[in-house]
Amino acid sequence: MFRILTASKDTYITNKIINNSFRATDSNLGQAGTLDLFKLYNESTLSGVTNPIETSRILIKFPIGEITNMQNQGLIDTSHSSFKCLVKLSDVYGGQTTPKGYHAILFPLSKSFDEGIGMDVATFSDLDSTNFITASYINGEVSLWNEPGATASGSLGQENIDVIVSGTLDSGVGSIPLCPTQYFESGEENLKIDVTTIVSGTVNGLIPDHGFLIALSGAYETNNKSYFVKRFASRNTQSPSLRPKLDVYYDDSIIDAHSNMVFNITSSLYLNNYHQGVKQNILSGASAIPLTGNGCLALKIQTGSFKKIFTASQAKKGNNSITGVYSSSFAISSFDPLLYDHVNASGSVTFNEVWTNFEETVTYSSSSLVIKKEERTFANTTNQNNLLVSILNLNSEYSPGEVIRVRVFVEDRDKDITYVRKPYEKKSNIYNNMHYRIRDVFDGRLLNDFDTENNSTRLSTDSDGMHFSFYTDSLPPGRLYNFEFLIRRNNTDTVIRDAASKFKIV
Repeated sequence: MFRILTASKDTYITNKIINNSFRATDSNLGQAGTLDLFKLYNESTLSGVTNPIETSRILIKFPIGEITNMQNQGLIDTSHSSFKCLVKLSDVYGGQTTPKGYHAILFPLSKSFDEGIGMDVATFSDLDSTNFITASYINGEVSLWNEPGATASGSLGQENIDVIVSGTLDSGVGSIPLCPTQYFESGEENLKIDVTTIVSGTVNGLIPDHGFLIALSGAYETNNKSYFVKRFASRNTQSPSLRPKLDVYYDDSIIDAHSNMVFNITSSLYLNNYHQGVKQNILSGASAIPLTGNGCLALKIQTGSFKKIFTASQAKKGNNSITGVYSSSFAISSFDPLLYDHVNASGSVTFNEVWTNFEETVTYSSSSLVIKKEERTFANTTNQNNLLVSILNLNSEYSPGEVIRVRVFVEDRDKDITYVRKPYEKKSNIYNNMHYRIRDVFDGRLLNDFDTENNSTRLSTDSDGMHFSFYTDSLPPGRLYNFEFLIRRNNTDTVIRDAASKFKIV
């Protein structure tokens, strides 16, 4: 699962000196098109101040509640190793001088802020909350930062702070830092900071959900150098693809071996149970007891006098059990005396696949399962350049807020043709390591790339082929997109860019 959450509010606050006479500490920039990060040292004069410093800090919030909802629905598990979140801001170089050689730092905010309606980035004359002094205006009362510029820092749970620098999120682990950084070597880089730990703590109710503060790190705010000006696109920029994003990664792929199970290799089979079209747990016995948890049923694999019974359990995504889905992982040896001759002669064996109780008195589902011999050849079979990839159920238009399951068909156009006299349903090739990405057709910009590290873009497999789901709210409306695919096999990557997969978000 890959999802993009765009910022729900953002702004920047500053104490910039205006006309060498006063600081713009009460100015608001909530509707500005950019988020400016800078520090000026002794660039202005101000009565009574020697070597004045002018700074800015970025405030930004994302709808992390969407991630909480996904976890509550069992769609993700924020404690799983594949879960990852990145804050991404797009650099918008406009010909201005760009600072280089500095660190930016991100903190979770300890109190909420208002975005405001200010947009004057020339004279900073628009007044509103939030600003350098004020955090928000709640129920007719002004809420001030504990220190100007939201600089009051402390540990999680500490009172009278603006940003959280550390905290204990796990009883088995001591206090950990909650202030990731990024180094800007050339000054032209986009911001990309890993906030997985912070988001996980927020989703699980340990860290308040007030957003983030981004500033120059440590000594860069206080030394005798100027850093002016690093400029990022805000959520009010005209280009939707440049708006601030929280990228969410999670491996929710299910690799079901029904279509490509091979002897001697441990694989998993899955059983899906539906009640009137909705996935529900199997009800067993006169008391209709739901089958849940580990070892709640058995899987019998049988042909002739060969018979094996394996434990089956409710399937999981991370630590979350999946309602109505069961799985069993096992391997069948081709060297079993009851199978060996037949495997060598035919290359495959058809088994009865029976999901049952351990007493074998109740059958929940029965079908057939073909297990094949491992592929062996004297030829180099890594050539994958003649693959035809099609999407079977893609619509030309989708609305924001939809979750779409996409079916993918892959055909090897170099394989031998088999002629038959009866109706024949062509089966898709199955690849256990196939990924997708989305590209904006208009400007060629990638909305995401193949995630072969955390497998958030990996396609799932089942008895019908391959599929994946995507969230339409990850894509700005009014644009035309297409899917591209990567197939990794035998240490060779094949990228398919011509899958005839254009669609629009309207």
